[in-house]
Amino acid sequence: MRLLGISGSLRRDSWNTKLLHAVGDLVGDRAEFEVWDGLKALPPYDEDDDGEVPAAVARLREAIEDADAVLFATPEYNSSVPGQLKNALDWMSRPLLTSPLRNKPVAVVGASTGAFGAVWAQAELRKVLGAIGARVQESTVAVGHAPTRFDADGRLVDDEVRDEIGASVDGLLGAAHARREALAARS
Repeated sequence: MRLLGISGSLRRDSWNTKLLHAVGDLVGDRAEFEVWDGLKALPPYDEDDDGEVPAAVARLREAIEDADAVLFATPEYNSSVPGQLKNALDWMSRPLLTSPLRNKPVAVVGASTGAFGAVWAQAELRKVLGAIGARVQESTVAVGHAPTRFDADGRLVDDEVRDEIGASVDGLLGAAHARREALAARS
């Protein structure tokens, strides 16, 4: 089982990226877990480029195709999804019928320095992922006041948040396992 984490933040010390790294500890040996870090390299989406996909876009597409499920961690910029993350999803949505996210189990979490844990951005991201055709999991994890949830080394130290993330990951892996079994039964 392969789980891919994608952070919507480009910031080096991103709380959302730290949140994804905490998932690696929670997954243990139940799945391979990778945090994809190529978001900054993606060029702006341009429909004129649909025929000849840039290399950075091809790498993201391949990473998503190879994953059984994807966990997105998003910050909130101006009450919505960061532009670079939305740009990545625009690339992944084309063409719709062969999108690597189509029918892929995905979950969305978010962290912010404010009280609400990027809940508006999470809602927007779920909407976009649903429009692309992903199987968006119902679980939600909103990590408010993120600087208080991690230690000086960037490790998640809040047990409640760890439990919420663990439950979200469990549900996501369960959905991925069910999808894998359904696909195997068809072949």
